[in-house]
Amino acid sequence: MISRRQFSQALAVAGVAAPLVTAPAQAAGSKPAWGRLKQVRAGLLDVGYAEMGPADGPVTILLHGWPYDIHSFVDVAPELAAQGHRVLIPYVRGYGPTRFLHARTTRNGQPAAVASDLIAFMDALKIRKATLAGFDWGARTACVAAALWPERVEALVSVSGYLIVNLKQNQEPLSPQAELGWWYQFYFATDRGVKGYTQNTYEFNKLIWKLASPQWNFDEATYAQSATAWKNPDHVAIVIHNYRWRLQLAEGEHRYDGLERKLQTRPVITVPTITIASDFDGPNKPGTSYRDRFTGPYEHRILDGIGHNVPQEAPEAFTRAVLDVLR
Repeated sequence: MISRRQFSQALAVAGVAAPLVTAPAQAAGSKPAWGRLKQVRAGLLDVGYAEMGPADGPVTILLHGWPYDIHSFVDVAPELAAQGHRVLIPYVRGYGPTRFLHARTTRNGQPAAVASDLIAFMDALKIRKATLAGFDWGARTACVAAALWPERVEALVSVSGYLIVNLKQNQEPLSPQAELGWWYQFYFATDRGVKGYTQNTYEFNKLIWKLASPQWNFDEATYAQSATAWKNPDHVAIVIHNYRWRLQLAEGEHRYDGLERKLQTRPVITVPTITIASDFDGPNKPGTSYRDRFTGPYEHRILDGIGHNVPQEAPEAFTRAVLDVLR
């Protein structure tokens, strides 16, 4: 999810974009149109991914978050493919058919590691440059990649705004009400939380879906379709490490220290960007408060009545943002 500090930030910078109002989508357990999944060895992983659209089209990579999977883009991907995009939707480490190549590799969920996976994925498929669009962990991965490797990013669509974690800032307490929203992070900090998430992954993640998207009437088939991704043997380890790392309760890997030093400076993002805020982001819908972090062409869009899983709840608005950011 978005960082603890970002949840409480208000729209403090002028230049708010005109709101985009849309109605929540009614989930119907759509069957994926991308057909059989593919696999590619990339960096530390054997990555499972879906692909749609012409092989010579402009590349768009769609990035999912926790606790979701590539089915969040089940309605977005076909529309982008119909517009001539080559659409790639990888499973992040710890999800679905994506596997580590070696048993001894640290099961690390820190953002720099996940973003490095993305660049390795692009290298493996010989993709020089792509548009990145994501939400939750996927938006954070896209922001990190755009900040560290701008030459590899054509444009960016990020749900919730500038999501690069600042560890020092993340140690500052929020209001009690805001802290309540991050209850699961504190739960995951305990051994009981690890045991509870391991034993109750299916019901736990369904609760997160409901809390993060209270107006989204997803059905059991839609949920079950994504839930298979969490049977990955490394899922719990990756999720727990990610949230403990954010609270500085778990160390990252030294191989990413150089990248982390850059990220802790709150680097600006120079590529064309559209950020999207929804009801999940609170009454102030932060986004333009990060305006100084985006120095290229920038627009902020607000979705009322939509929760956190924007591409699945409001696929038309998300697709439109991907198409518009390239214009």
